[in-house]
Amino acid sequence: MNDIGPTSTDHPAAPAGGSAYRVLARKYRPKDFSDLMVGQEPMVRTLTNAFETGRIAQAYMLTGVRGVGKTTTARILARALNYKTPEIDKPSIDLRVLGEHCQAIMEGRHVDVIEMDAASHTGIDDIREIIEQVRYRPVSARYKVYIIDEVHMLSTQAFNGLLKTLEEPPEHVKFIFATTEIRKVPITVLSRCQRFDLRRISAADLVGLFTTILQKEAVAAEPEALAMIARAAEGSARDGLSLLDQAIAHGGGQVIAETVRSMLGLADRARIVDLFEHIVRGDVAAALSEFGEQYEAGASPVVVLTDLADFTHLVTRFKYIPDSANDPSLSEVERVRGAEFAEGVAVSTLSRLWQMLLKGIPEAEASSRPAGAAEMVLIRLAHAAHLPSPEDAARRVAEIAGSDTGARPAAGGNGGPAGARASVPPMPPVTARGIDAPARMPSGGPTAMLRAVPSPQQASPALERTPQPAAEVAPEPLVPVRSMDDISDLCGKNREPVLRARVRSSVHLVKIEPGRLEISLEPDAPKTIVNDLTTKLREWTGITWWVTLSNEQGAPTLVQAEEQAKQARFTDARADPDVAAILAQFPGARITDVRIRAVEEDDAPDELPAAATAESDEGDILPGDDIEL
Repeated sequence: MNDIGPTSTDHPAAPAGGSAYRVLARKYRPKDFSDLMVGQEPMVRTLTNAFETGRIAQAYMLTGVRGVGKTTTARILARALNYKTPEIDKPSIDLRVLGEHCQAIMEGRHVDVIEMDAASHTGIDDIREIIEQVRYRPVSARYKVYIIDEVHMLSTQAFNGLLKTLEEPPEHVKFIFATTEIRKVPITVLSRCQRFDLRRISAADLVGLFTTILQKEAVAAEPEALAMIARAAEGSARDGLSLLDQAIAHGGGQVIAETVRSMLGLADRARIVDLFEHIVRGDVAAALSEFGEQYEAGASPVVVLTDLADFTHLVTRFKYIPDSANDPSLSEVERVRGAEFAEGVAVSTLSRLWQMLLKGIPEAEASSRPAGAAEMVLIRLAHAAHLPSPEDAARRVAEIAGSDTGARPAAGGNGGPAGARASVPPMPPVTARGIDAPARMPSGGPTAMLRAVPSPQQASPALERTPQPAAEVAPEPLVPVRSMDDISDLCGKNREPVLRARVRSSVHLVKIEPGRLEISLEPDAPKTIVNDLTTKLREWTGITWWVTLSNEQGAPTLVQAEEQAKQARFTDARADPDVAAILAQFPGARITDVRIRAVEEDDAPDELPAAATAESDEGDILPGDDIEL
């Protein structure tokens, strides 16, 4: 990054009277492409290559958030297009030496570089004036350049009036547009422009920029204070320099972390880390105490929660990208303790905290008592920090179930009489923090009595007389249901013709077992089939059915299966030599149906014969005549 210095008309320091003082955002505005290297390297590289090869576009669209340098970039681009020195008379990106038109362009007073604010010139009349002027050649510069800021504010008529001129402008005219709302610009305009998305400037680049400027201004600053300002700027150099100006004034000529924290209403980052530690340990009292102290010191409850979310995100990044700890915008506390938390806190916990903070911050913002709302969020966070994940909870339940069934001593063991209750120590409950703790029951509360189940060889008559709970076995349905044919038959027997028709034509069977049916539906099938089948199958079979939709294709529907079987019979009939001979003997005859003939049981051969019905245009074989194959 090149050093950024004041323009030739600026003074290194503010005069005593202060009347000629220029704010840092204006005083250190970039003058050439080397200054724009702060965060905008892709755009600078593209323009450099375009100028070197002579591929200069007719219109440019600059977009980005406020304060990233759109208007400044437009002026530098206009300066590069009209660059002229005694040695160089062509567009150039090397602007280290002031050219003939450079100073006037950068000060916004060049006659051939017209700047227009679209927010105050939105109508078709303003665009019509531009269209009339583009016919005339520039007065002194190489190109007549139109810089239109906030171009998205133009009306629809203004955009439409500009299209033709924008597509085929005179060779001496260039357009440069700047906007913060690129989505509001019609696509017909965007397609005629070369677009550059100016990126947010990273916090590390902003810290470097602030350091360079403060060195030129001879102002002492603490690195932590500069990091706070860089984070508060949110990628905007102009916002950051405005805050830096304010911090210098607030600190009496110095930039001190404590004064910047007070100025911005921020919480102490070290104390945010302490608060995070209390939360992940599940210490609600310590978390509320720490939050109360920060609130009394002037920190906003919403800012505390936001900083807590930022640190949660930081720890998660450290877990996957350890090199991100080298960011100069981070304090030493954040780097060291964030890396420690990244090693000790599970990703599931960090994700849970992040989701709860995202919901808790708007609650605190909308509440009439932000401090109370923030405390409730912290309480939820502390209680949820060590809740087991669903996988861990299921595993724990399985372990307890395994202990109850497999680890109990058999009755009669350890010298005890058969049928006596085994003394099984109660399993320690899983607390909210996922840590095994001794069971504590309130006095007079119910106590769970566990009893060992003896094997059949050890069962005594006393135990035989004691009813035992039945094993959990899936109940058998009163009516067997093993296929979609069975379900279709049940619909017919119970006089449900509409449901039967839908089952036959729209339902693909994926899996069926007692009490469970997985199906997929045709695209045009009504979604009520699932509920209808659930209700009717429970009514007809006497057991509860779980009918679910599957993403698998499943088997063909009953109608499709019957059609496939019919086509298979036709294919077999055509392949039969006798039928083929008949069809060949009688031109125009065709097979209209193929059926299986019913025969007496005593006379049944190994394979049932088939009957084919053929039609002939000559009338020798009539429809309905059977042909034995």
